[in-house]
Amino acid sequence: MTEFSLNGAVVAVDLPGETPLVQVIRNHLELFGSRFGCGAEQCGSCMMLIDGRAEFSCTRSLDSVAGRNVVTVEGLGTADKPHPLQEAFLAEQAGQCGYCLSGMLISAASLLESNPEPDAADVRAALNRNLCRCGAHNRIVRAVLRAARAMRRPS
Repeated sequence: MTEFSLNGAVVAVDLPGETPLVQVIRNHLELFGSRFGCGAEQCGSCMMLIDGRAEFSCTRSLDSVAGRNVVTVEGLGTADKPHPLQEAFLAEQAGQCGYCLSGMLISAASLLESNPEPDAADVRAALNRNLCRCGAHNRIVRAVLRAARAMRRPS
């Protein structure tokens, strides 16, 4: 039995420890925002925050997250209170097919946690591990910068 925090709640999973985390999250915990793309850490569609850092979940084993904090794209915000990144991606129409978006949002959330005032070059570097075939890169960068500004404004 492997226990870890998932989007703020402790979960216990009784699966072999070598099971890929993305498979556990999608197939057993039924959170479908994170995608399985390549299985080789080449596309970023499987990104999750693990202890606050964007990590590939396609090659990470279940036992490697025991006792740790995992956040999927579902854990960033809710329909009633979306994360500023989710709002900015909508405002900038930063998605096209949507396959990469969960990984992009996770990578961007990790960036903004460590660097609340990124420039475009910082955003591009942070998203470098995420592959988007639709050509929405410029809108995605604008969305991350927009969210950074929104997060700095006093509430």
